[in-house]
Amino acid sequence: MVTSQESLRDIEMLLYLEASYLDKPNLDRWIELFTEDGTYWMPAIPEQEDPHNHISLFYDDRVIMEVRRRNFVHPAAASKDYTVRASHIISNIQVQALDDVSGNCTVTSNFHCYVFYHDKQTPYAGTYTHELVRVDDTYKIKRKRVDLINCDATLGTIIIYI
Repeated sequence: MVTSQESLRDIEMLLYLEASYLDKPNLDRWIELFTEDGTYWMPAIPEQEDPHNHISLFYDDRVIMEVRRRNFVHPAAASKDYTVRASHIISNIQVQALDDVSGNCTVTSNFHCYVFYHDKQTPYAGTYTHELVRVDDTYKIKRKRVDLINCDATLGTIIIYI
């Protein structure tokens, strides 16, 4: 049995670790935070109900994440022409649902992220929703939803996961 206080600290540490991997960016380590059936979803409209009946900015399963990771680090990739730097700030971490027996939970948090690429700094802000599963003594990300506050605006190319 997992106590809520232990779980909250583990959850916070996972979210901060994920942010640090995205800041570097270290997609190899970032992908390891996901379950084998994990997904990353960025809706294209506010309040979007699902990724299957609407266009999304991203809807990647583990296979697509691996493809993007390989493309991102490939020597001939355009992303290698310029350094990608990012800074994530996560706040207001709230456990929305927690199974005290399994430790599985749904967590929301607010974020601000600045990405610097090709001499341009781009701000992003919004809400994360993580569905986490307890695996041994740690958490893995089963689903990550990224709701940008301006998801329905005209956006430039998003060079890296947010």
